[in-house]
Amino acid sequence: MAMLMTGDLHYLAGFGNELQSEALPGALPQHNSPQHCPYGLYAEQISGTAFTAPRHQNRRTWLYRIRPSAGQACSQPYVQPRFTAELRSDTPPEPMRWNPLPLPTSPVDFVDGLVTMAGNGSAALQHGFGVHLYACTRSMAGRVFCNADAEMLIVPQQGALRVVTELGLLDVEPQEIVVIPRGIRFRVDLLETSARGYVCENFGAPFRLPDLGVIGANGLAAARDFLHPVAWFEDCATPTQLITRYLGQLWQGELGHSPFDVVAWHGNHAPYKYDLRRFNALGSVSFDHPDPSIFLVLQAPSDTPGVDHIDFVVFPPRVLVAQDTFRPPWFHRNVASEFMGLIHGKYDAKASGFVPGGASLHPCMTGHGPDVATIERALQANTTRPDYLTDTMAFMFETRLPMLLTDYALDGPLRQTDYLDCWSGVHSRFVGGTHPQG
Repeated sequence: MAMLMTGDLHYLAGFGNELQSEALPGALPQHNSPQHCPYGLYAEQISGTAFTAPRHQNRRTWLYRIRPSAGQACSQPYVQPRFTAELRSDTPPEPMRWNPLPLPTSPVDFVDGLVTMAGNGSAALQHGFGVHLYACTRSMAGRVFCNADAEMLIVPQQGALRVVTELGLLDVEPQEIVVIPRGIRFRVDLLETSARGYVCENFGAPFRLPDLGVIGANGLAAARDFLHPVAWFEDCATPTQLITRYLGQLWQGELGHSPFDVVAWHGNHAPYKYDLRRFNALGSVSFDHPDPSIFLVLQAPSDTPGVDHIDFVVFPPRVLVAQDTFRPPWFHRNVASEFMGLIHGKYDAKASGFVPGGASLHPCMTGHGPDVATIERALQANTTRPDYLTDTMAFMFETRLPMLLTDYALDGPLRQTDYLDCWSGVHSRFVGGTHPQG
């Protein structure tokens, strides 16, 4: 069995590239599916897109493994009531905010620690998304997870994780993200005593880097900063529980061995990590506050040109220099719905109430913006001087679809029922007098 100790991890760089890695010399064959693979391995392809998808959109990876994944039963329901596809159509068009998910007081792993907050669409139709929180206090010992419905974007907020996948190992800490493609089996181990964060399930087209357009060749997230695992394997016959997410439900079965037995692989349907602190934020250097789309890290395109299915946006440390400008986010109503989370520090549009590990939702066409304290500070600011935002890291899942909430999100203990009070002190500043015709 190949062993890799903490601190010895190596990665392959580049987003969307055709990558290859082998844990044993010569394990990668010369052809994709030879009659006899080196070391007596089996060739297995996993496809993340249709076979006929255009070359620049096609996602697939060849795995060379000790045992194939065929013939493995997974027919028994697995009950985890807080990780659900049950969404409420009576979600009101009202801004909402939630406190952080408490850490469990008993041993709970990543799968059992997932709590669904919002979503829309259909896993069966491969259209839509799910938004979840997680809080866990133990590693996934003796079991693995596979999401056949969606790729999973995991945003740690507290506690470092080791994500063990079929293609290798990824260590990820707060202010980093990890993306697990649809169908890749993985296990989440804790590198600290507890962990908490956010998850986005993407049922549609895989996340990709956005085109930069008039920005040019540089800026935002760089492809070279996205890291993939190198091949790593276990040759282990210990029984392993397999939990699969399929059509919004959880199913379980038992494998007679570890599924992490891929000795070599090549392709581009592979897990990856990215350090949000490497994001090159752009903004106005003259006047006006730019749209949040300037902070786009990853996008999942839709069938409508120019409209994404879901966006992952980050608000990192940056310098605000726009003069004669209200620098915090302005008041706005969007066709999009915005689910925000705070990873670290403070968010510049809220003076209090929005804390690391917490979340907020501003639904489609619902007015929102900075709270009263932020308004007063921004109106009194000297905009001839730059404003350095250093202690911050927030993000947003933004989607063109309305976000339907779960019972837990609407009626559970985390919801801040007084969220609207943060705007209760906004008063009229109008000094124009009466209308000349009135």
